[in-house]
Parts: sequence; C-alpha cells; structure tokens
Amino acid sequence: MPETKPRALIVHGGLELHQPRQGAEKVADMLTMSGMDVTVRDDANLLVAPDVAQMALVVPVITGGTMRRDKVAPLLDALRNGTGMAGYHHCMSTTFRDLPQFRYAAGCTWVAHPGNIMRYRVRVTCPNDPIMAGIKDFDHLSEQYYMHFDPAVKVLAETTFSGEHHPWRTNVTMRVTFKTHYGAGRIFFTTLGHAADELDLVNVRRMLHRGLLWSAGMSGEKLGKVP
Repeated sequence: MPETKPRALIVHGGLELHQPRQGAEKVADMLTMSGMDVTVRDDANLLVAPDVAQMALVVPVITGGTMRRDKVAPLLDALRNGTGMAGYHHCMSTTFRDLPQFRYAAGCTWVAHPGNIMRYRVRVTCPNDPIMAGIKDFDHLSEQYYMHFDPAVKVLAETTFSGEHHPWRTNVTMRVTFKTHYGAGRIFFTTLGHAADELDLVNVRRMLHRGLLWSAGMSGEKLGKVP
C-alpha cells in the first residue's frame, strides 16, 4: 500500500495588491515538489472547519479578512495538537487582525512599512538552523516590515531600520524570519514576499520552502533537499 502523503491546506484571499492566488500557487508548487498532498482554496472557512486537524500544515495567504471568535476553536485546537502553520509577508501577519486568539498563535502582527519599496539588508542570525543552512546575509528590495512580535519566537534573520523615513525608529533591529510553537504546532513566518515573484528569489524561496516543511513536521534531512 502506498504511503499516505501529509496534507496541506492553503487558503488565499484579501488584498489583490499582494497577489494572493499567485502566491498560494507558488507555495503549493513547493509543497507538491516535497511530496505533500496540497489543497488550494479561496474560502477562509476551511481554516476553521472540523477536519482542519487532518492537515499537517495550514498556510493562510490572506491579507486582512475577518473571522468570528466563536468559530476559530477548531484551528487553534489543531495547532495545539500538532498541525503546523506558516506564512510570509501579509500571510499570518495581517490575517484576521481583529482576532486576538489568532494573533497569539501567529506570533506576529504587521504595523508599518516606512518608505514602502526600498532596499535593505537581511542578516542571518542562525546560520546553523536547517531552515537557514547555506543562506548568507543579503540585500533585498521590497517593503521593510515593521512588526510587533511575540518575544518567545526564535529569530532566524533580522534587519535594521535606518530611520531615513521614520527618524524615531533609527537603528531599530527587527525580526525578518522566525519560528516558534503554539502547543505542539510548529509556526514559521518571514516578512519577505510582498509580491508573488519575490518568492522566486533564491534566498526567499529556500527560506520559505524549508520553513513550510519544518512547520509540516518534516525532518532536517528533508529540508536539506530543498534546491
């Protein structure tokens, strides 16, 4: 009997500026390449459906959106019991902004991007972590996200705000990429990926692809096979 593939649910929606459908398709390609059974939909209610606990991974590629507090329990229970969740840029950091329970699980909230599209430096802080293996510090052209983070996260990459656009935030060091847990669930996030084509940049793609697999419960050996 063939081995059952781990399942992933990708849900897209919200602001079209972030190209949610195209980004979801790129995420789906990464996960399919790594042997997962992937479902891509545009219905946020699937994230809180009773069968969400059957997923190894959920990826909410949603800018904004709303969810009633009394409906989110199946997702939070699934995360506490081992379903992973991963996101990038707008995914997770802006999803269901008015839902404190989801914000707690996500570990981060977007608040600003001073200067909009600009060039900034990304510094790798954990080069020995399997998600970051072989990735060196690099320059990136995109929105430099200013975030509110859970202090419990493990920081994998960071950046520094120059203060050119908001002088009162000069030399602030900000997390770019992190991982953490919500119960038994593995949570991964990176601020990179404003538009879908950013996910094709080699450092962004490797970081996100490995983070997705880590959140899905896969081993370091599997992460090491990401091209």
